[in-house]
Amino acid sequence: MSGSTRGTVLISGASIAGPALAFWLGRYGFDVTVVEKAPALRGGGYPIDIRGTALEVVRRMGVHSQLREVHVDTRRLTFLNPDGSPVTSLRPAALVGGAEDSDLEVRRGDLAEVLYGAVRDDTEFLFDDSIAALDDHEGAVDVTFRSGARRTFDLVVGADGLHSNTRRLVLGPEEPFHRYLGYCFAGFTMRNDFGLSHEGVVWNTPGRAAALYAVGDGDELFGFLNFTRPEPPVAAFRNPDAQRDLVASVFAGDQWEIPRLTAAMRAADDLFFDVVSQIHLPRWSAGRVALVGDAAYAPSFLTGQGTSLALVGAYMLAGELATAPDHTAAFTAYERSTRAFVELNQALVTEGNAALFPSTPEALAQRNDALRRLTTLPGETERPEHSALALPAFAPAN
Repeated sequence: MSGSTRGTVLISGASIAGPALAFWLGRYGFDVTVVEKAPALRGGGYPIDIRGTALEVVRRMGVHSQLREVHVDTRRLTFLNPDGSPVTSLRPAALVGGAEDSDLEVRRGDLAEVLYGAVRDDTEFLFDDSIAALDDHEGAVDVTFRSGARRTFDLVVGADGLHSNTRRLVLGPEEPFHRYLGYCFAGFTMRNDFGLSHEGVVWNTPGRAAALYAVGDGDELFGFLNFTRPEPPVAAFRNPDAQRDLVASVFAGDQWEIPRLTAAMRAADDLFFDVVSQIHLPRWSAGRVALVGDAAYAPSFLTGQGTSLALVGAYMLAGELATAPDHTAAFTAYERSTRAFVELNQALVTEGNAALFPSTPEALAQRNDALRRLTTLPGETERPEHSALALPAFAPAN
């Protein structure tokens, strides 16, 4: 490692896993730089959950109280039949198996702001830039940035999401590692003309679903349209107009408020369209480059565990780098200690079996019966998968 610190580390991605990793590496004495392709930190965003082992990570970071202050506190989820009539309403914890009194639900942008605030004074951030090329040689990694700048780092970590550019540069195209789960989705914001407050509404018909999500009692909603599809719609990936046309055609003729949602989707300037998928890698590192969070093991939003895996993975990777004799041993230990936890949480959802989005009339009827039972039974206890990893207390050598 170089210089007077433990070494220099470049992290690609300033969403969740990147700043969390920067926090722990900085605490252990590394000199950290974070590069982010967006021109600034991304605010707002849909709510995400922090559960189980990840709660202990944010406690150890000293940011738990800040996150509790921006806790969303969703109080009710209402499920609807295809004609818009109610199936049932229930508390979210009964559905996801969370610990209602301790789990955190915050906007993604609020979590990013808190993490950024915890590291910005001690971490170099390079916004509006990204990694264009990596030359990993025996002693370091030479990095060429999209801006044309060139620098050398001891280590590089990709924390740049499901479609990771860092992963592509070191392990090749995404396709061999991408596990499509049989769903596509479109997310967008729209006006809250429905009178919703601290709640979500989920509409289902076989193979299609829509949701409205009110974070607090503001005048804006998160809209969501989800549908099954045998193969990913590759032709639409880089064409927003094709995405809008595809989603509108899938939901054409549906009842309830679907015409309003598809109209809002067409008009939205923040449409996000993608497939529901996971990343499964045979290894999480190559040479002096490692991956963390969705870049290494995206579980899909259907598990509700993407953020928690990112926070836990960042803690484990940093701790192993601080205590192992070299980066090779650290990357091996990181994967050995964390992979079983990751795989348990990825297995919460497999292809075509998402309980929230049944694809057949029979599956929808069974799901609705199960939801009705949840309203009459005690709330489900925390899923064991969420806390399947006990965090070690790393003690770095001087």
